[in-house]
Amino acid sequence: MICIQNIYHMLAYAFSILSEQGYRDIATEDFENAAELCAAILERGITSQVKRGLGREYTSRIEALSSLRGKVEITESVKTQALLRRQTVCSYDEFSVDSRMNRIIKATVAALVRSDISKARKKSLKKLMVYFADVEQIDLQHVIWSMRYDRSNRTYRMLIAVCWLIAKGLLQTQADGGVRMMDFLDEQRMCRLYEKFLLEYYRREHPELDASASYIGWALDGGFSDMLPTMKSDIMLTQHHRVLIIDAKYYGHTMQQQFDKRTIHSGNLYQIFTYVKNKEAELAATGRSHEVSGMLLYAKTDEEIQPDGTYRMSGNRISVKTLDLNQPFENIRAQLDAIAETHFAKDAVAV
Repeated sequence: MICIQNIYHMLAYAFSILSEQGYRDIATEDFENAAELCAAILERGITSQVKRGLGREYTSRIEALSSLRGKVEITESVKTQALLRRQTVCSYDEFSVDSRMNRIIKATVAALVRSDISKARKKSLKKLMVYFADVEQIDLQHVIWSMRYDRSNRTYRMLIAVCWLIAKGLLQTQADGGVRMMDFLDEQRMCRLYEKFLLEYYRREHPELDASASYIGWALDGGFSDMLPTMKSDIMLTQHHRVLIIDAKYYGHTMQQQFDKRTIHSGNLYQIFTYVKNKEAELAATGRSHEVSGMLLYAKTDEEIQPDGTYRMSGNRISVKTLDLNQPFENIRAQLDAIAETHFAKDAVAV
């Protein structure tokens, strides 16, 4: 389980814009479910974007016009008999608010107002849609979510991310066309948020560490590397000669079971061990002093037995821990800080 309020804190680290003044009061509100929280964030985000001005982009249009504009489509003009109406079919680009990002926001809000969030929230969202009158309505199920952000549209990054969470993890269309809120975000979406939260937490709260999601090269004896999979860490913390690679895991079950025996997920353990040993080989090649450790950091579940241990494997420390997201955020902060202190204190030892 996870405290609803902690979803806000995770989003706030993942998207630093939530730390701005317009969003801070959300942290003090009580929300019955994650959907209501996401709706509140979206409400404030759209309000802020409207004040800045909705983003615009060039969109292609083809229509019959009484005056020439852009390129004349002769074939279409003849086929539709537009000439008989003293019109010509023209194709042109228009700099309009009818952009893909604005369409996604409008479609997400339309789904929310058909759901079971509070009436006050629905009313507020409907009022904001007045500014989207010229934006086309689309089906969220057919949205291509890959986006390119630049200086002109970077304020949309968080808005689109929340729309993605709502569309993929919170809403389910019923047979009658209504929209029902699902109980919670699924594992896949929460795992991505969990990873980004951990990375951004260490970036913001521990500037003394270099926090990144770095690639790790294979330690090859020869130059042949065709068909080898890419190794990319979720979080890599570095300070001087010490490195901690964290693999974030958000599962419904934190351990595997066979013949009544519970063990750490073997695939997870093999993965973090591979990351550590290849990073170890990379640093060893430099000839400088170094220390590489690894950690599997699971989000805690309701299971009675939770993974918790530190092992020495071929000279490296591999830890398996859980992070309880269903507790006051200050306790979460304390646990994450303790991980950094344990591994990067001057007198750090295996615990």
